[in-house]
Amino acid sequence: MTEILQHSIPHNPLAPNPLPGIKPADPNNWLHQDDAFAAQMQRRTDLLEERTLDVLALSPEASKPAQELLELVLRQAYPGASDQVVRPDGIKVEIDRDHPLETLCQLVQEDFCILQKHGDEHVLTGAILCFPASWMLSEKFMRPLTGIHEPVDVYDANIARRVQRLFDGIQPNRPLWRFNALWYHDAELFQPRSIAQRRAPQNENTARYLRSERQTLLRLPQTGAVVFAIHTYVMVAEQVLELETPPDGGVSKEGLGSFGYMPRALATSPKAFVRFRPKIAVVNANT
Repeated sequence: MTEILQHSIPHNPLAPNPLPGIKPADPNNWLHQDDAFAAQMQRRTDLLEERTLDVLALSPEASKPAQELLELVLRQAYPGASDQVVRPDGIKVEIDRDHPLETLCQLVQEDFCILQKHGDEHVLTGAILCFPASWMLSEKFMRPLTGIHEPVDVYDANIARRVQRLFDGIQPNRPLWRFNALWYHDAELFQPRSIAQRRAPQNENTARYLRSERQTLLRLPQTGAVVFAIHTYVMVAEQVLELETPPDGGVSKEGLGSFGYMPRALATSPKAFVRFRPKIAVVNANT
């Protein structure tokens, strides 16, 4: 097991968040960098090399949306990028526009799923998914939303209709976000699990870790595809139960503390603030 942990989180994962739990997101601040950046990026590189078929899928129709997504991420995370960027951890990454999802995998911590409208439903037509939370890309690829959410118990016909209406209504430059909270016995980020092998339910009394995904939905303006971006946080359960907002953290437009939520012991230390940056660092693309 590879243990990669965060020490703060930009939302309160224990706050009530009934489905679908959607809020407006800042279009200029939907990519996040945190204190696990270097370790998560190395894990992503390893998985892309060693488990390519498990983490990468792209249909021909999703090629243009994937390229559009790459350019969007470059503009926001690495403005001015051309053929190469230097990540915040000092690693140089070549920009391969012929392989957009592979390149995205090496640029930011987020996983990305591309969904396009087929008939009445959106279908998963492409993804780079290094950190699945108990599902397998191979089982969900080219399936509609209702199929993707099998066998989620609370995803009934009513929720399915609401989610599809939500996808239909997403506007360019007006992203949305939500979060989930999942209790796990281990901290491994790569958790593929078949529909036939459902995970035993866990809670804060039995689990050692809490895994929370910040999920962002946005529409690509040129191709019209919907992007589902996932930023994964894993924290020690005992620390999660002590989360609080630092007293001088401030509040963003999304209602988030500038430094997010962190254990009480860290929240009282000014040094803890330096480790969390809610937006990806600006990188000189010509370095």
